[in-house]
Amino acid sequence: MCGNNMSVPLLADAVTVSGAERETAAVIFLHGLGDTGHSWADALSSIRLPYVKYICPHAPRIPVTLNMKMVMPSWFDLMGLTPDAPEDEAGIKKAAENIKAIIEHEIKNGIPPNRIILGGFSQGGALSLYTALTCQHQLAGIVALSCWLPLHKAFPQAANNGVNKDIAILQCHGEMDPMIPVRFGALTAEKLKSVVTPSKVQFKTYPGVMHSSCPQELMAVKEFIEKLLPRI
Repeated sequence: MCGNNMSVPLLADAVTVSGAERETAAVIFLHGLGDTGHSWADALSSIRLPYVKYICPHAPRIPVTLNMKMVMPSWFDLMGLTPDAPEDEAGIKKAAENIKAIIEHEIKNGIPPNRIILGGFSQGGALSLYTALTCQHQLAGIVALSCWLPLHKAFPQAANNGVNKDIAILQCHGEMDPMIPVRFGALTAEKLKSVVTPSKVQFKTYPGVMHSSCPQELMAVKEFIEKLLPRI
């Protein structure tokens, strides 16, 4: 059953950018609210490494409270975008389990957890932080773009026995972000330093950038991936 994607619902229709040679590492990247895996698969293709497999799953379509209950791709329900907004705890935990199932699938197929990076943008970045920090496997790193740490009050206790205490985190944020203000990103970086080894948290900001990515940010992501997932 190892190679059967059907047992992992999110993998069945995920966008996968295969390596040009033998795959010895994987990057699982989660898109933001209302998006699909296609846009980030395209972005990651521009910075790809030939021995890395990039997996960009699509979020399920659910009604989102923040957007007047409109049905759209969303990893979990969102009630607000401030540090003290109520959160969809059950939805966040369920979404994290679904991402952990992808990680398990890759491990079964021969990619060790310390050769897997989990990342995402906005809501996807938030889910990647929560998932990696509560994961039972020691992962290589986390790429957290324009995002926050969900259920932040549960940390550091929620960080599964500190398995990922030394995980490297690259957090990036646009300084002009109107959706998730850079101040929220800075607060998140401080919180993360109480969960993992503080020197492992990099927080980079980009002047003039709104709630989006930019070429400089993508280059930072590429360097981070190259450093943590060298050719073997």
